[in-house]
Amino acid sequence: MFFNKPTKPHNRIDCLIGAGTRIEGNILFNGGLRVDGHVRGNVIASGESACTLVLSENATIEGEIRVSHAVINGTVVGPVHASEYLELQSKSRVRGDVHYARIEIQVGAVVDGQLMHDQAGAEKENVLALKPAAGD
Repeated sequence: MFFNKPTKPHNRIDCLIGAGTRIEGNILFNGGLRVDGHVRGNVIASGESACTLVLSENATIEGEIRVSHAVINGTVVGPVHASEYLELQSKSRVRGDVHYARIEIQVGAVVDGQLMHDQAGAEKENVLALKPAAGD
């Protein structure tokens, strides 16, 4: 393509919130986080390095999500901010605005909110500035 390659998502899981686990409070993480349980609080990637959130089919997050990469197949009640890449899989349900630089939405995914392209993420792309014609 004509774009810079986005940073690679974190390809391993450093932390798991298992099925049947319920957390009430904000989560700050580095690396990879997989949620199979229920989180009531914000889930935020700390630091400047690429961080990946994976939300499984039966998982729920009630709160804001701020990460570089996310793969969502569960339920989110709150805004989602993916500064690099967001994948909404077929069983994902998002009630809140979705901010993204690059997005993939599979058939069956539901978003009850606005989809907003992140201009800051778009600025990372190679864009060729065109000069006006000599007569202009």
